[in-house]
Amino acid sequence: MVRVPKLTRAEVAQAVRNPLPYIAERWTPSPRTVRRAAMSAIVMAVVIVMTGGAVRLTGSGLGCPTWPKCTDESLTTTSEMGFHGVIEFGNRMLTYVLCAAVGWAIIAARSAKPWRRSLTRLGWVQFWVVMGNAVLGGIVVLVGLNPYTVAAHFLLTTALLSVALVTWQRVREGDGAPRPLVGKAVSQLTWLLVVAAGLLIAVGTVVTGAGRHAGDSSDVHRIPLDWKMITQLHADLAWVVVALTVALWFVLKAVDAPIGPLHRARDLFLVLMGQGVIGYVQYFTDTPEILVGLHMLGSCLVWIAVVRVLLSLRERPVSAAAVPGPAAEQPEPAAAR
Repeated sequence: MVRVPKLTRAEVAQAVRNPLPYIAERWTPSPRTVRRAAMSAIVMAVVIVMTGGAVRLTGSGLGCPTWPKCTDESLTTTSEMGFHGVIEFGNRMLTYVLCAAVGWAIIAARSAKPWRRSLTRLGWVQFWVVMGNAVLGGIVVLVGLNPYTVAAHFLLTTALLSVALVTWQRVREGDGAPRPLVGKAVSQLTWLLVVAAGLLIAVGTVVTGAGRHAGDSSDVHRIPLDWKMITQLHADLAWVVVALTVALWFVLKAVDAPIGPLHRARDLFLVLMGQGVIGYVQYFTDTPEILVGLHMLGSCLVWIAVVRVLLSLRERPVSAAAVPGPAAEQPEPAAAR
């Protein structure tokens, strides 16, 4: 059996007051563990998008009709609420799993030696985005699945995914000043691609808010726009993003850019092609639920690919000014001769 260390009252008080430094003094994760912790937050951000989509596509958005409780009398779902209550309450419970993944990323970043304050801060940004989105999710329920709040809920999750991706990338880099790998013109073209992709995702939420799958079988308010018109705008923006991606790949090839940005641009193009096929098939087949769910997954993958393209355009060397962890051993002073 593992021997449990004895703790003094002062040590327990210290752990309660400030647990992160206390853990950091007693645990040093490997770089691989820190990378896995950062990746777990990315995976859970995608999972929470998919389960949120399942809530909407099964009409379970009001399976728990109030918040933070599931009903006025019960914190959890009841047998009378049936399948829809289970789906909605299950999605709420996965928020705690997401919080655990983000918490693991924060603890791993804080405990790594040497301590990199920037990683810990990125972890805390993720935490507060999750908390804000949890509150927004409750507002979505309380306002009866208003499509504008549903769209904001999805976009805030996309913001969480962005921060989680940056955290994962920063784990694999140093803390030196970013050093560009391409010229300013290529960087500007990439930022134009990022803006176009962001507009594509934002307009996609409007398509959802104006179309089918409102999230509940009741009379849920929809965005008063012509669905076919807004869908056409969405498709046009998708082709703009594809064109910018192809243009970026050719420009990177022409300027003899490093292999990293070229591969990331290629990956984005392939993801866009797959997403486009799903989008057109679901449009011409009257948006079946399974294809809408796959399209939501594709939206996450597109955004991941876009952010990776952006992050591949620079590198950060390891800096010698990293902050040592609280448990780092200090060299003993040289003996006087």
